[in-house]
Amino acid sequence: MIDKSTTETSGFEQHRYAPPADSVEVVLVRHGASEAALPGVSFPMIDGQGDPALSEVGKSQARSVAAELGDADFSGLFVSTLRRTQETAAPLVERTGLDVRVLPDLREVFLGELEGGGYRIKVAEGDPLVVEVARQERWDVIPGAELPEGFQGRLRAAIEEIAAAVPAGTTAVAFAHGATIGQLCAMATSSRPFAFIHADNGSISRLVVHPDGTWLLRSFNEARHLDTPTGPVG
Repeated sequence: MIDKSTTETSGFEQHRYAPPADSVEVVLVRHGASEAALPGVSFPMIDGQGDPALSEVGKSQARSVAAELGDADFSGLFVSTLRRTQETAAPLVERTGLDVRVLPDLREVFLGELEGGGYRIKVAEGDPLVVEVARQERWDVIPGAELPEGFQGRLRAAIEEIAAAVPAGTTAVAFAHGATIGQLCAMATSSRPFAFIHADNGSISRLVVHPDGTWLLRSFNEARHLDTPTGPVG
């Protein structure tokens, strides 16, 4: 006869996932909503890329991100060269007192002839070029845009730099961009290039970086903390 009480007490319960002690968790935050694109008026440019500031909605989203993450223990904060990530990080920087590090490789995908706000306008117009971008799931359908191999390579370098910059077993926060986060999630899951292209402004995704170079996607597009979700385009 089987003693059920013994079986029940010696069984294996389900436990919540915990990142391995030698891994690094990277919390990916998409920047808040940026200023509206206007026909015939380019955004300010930095190194050839559009560099709009946050809109008022985007600033509110940045504060919501800080309220959501502010009580957690982080070992590093990282932003791209584009000010919309830096402005989104600002409330969390103020709340935590941590220094912020700029990583050029975290910047948004380069959109070639549609930089400076043109891509957002073409999407709203349903332009055949951006329809073809979505169909092929390649940014370089746009003349002059970044090649997939280069985009993936610099993003892998950025994540490796973050993981090397903080102690094992800790969590870092990286403020990045829609296409950037989408590509990182696709790389972590070996999925289609555009499978994760729809992150909302101010949303949170979580990546676990193992010391052997493999990545685990823990979550994508957490948005419960946002009063006004916006995105994903632009």
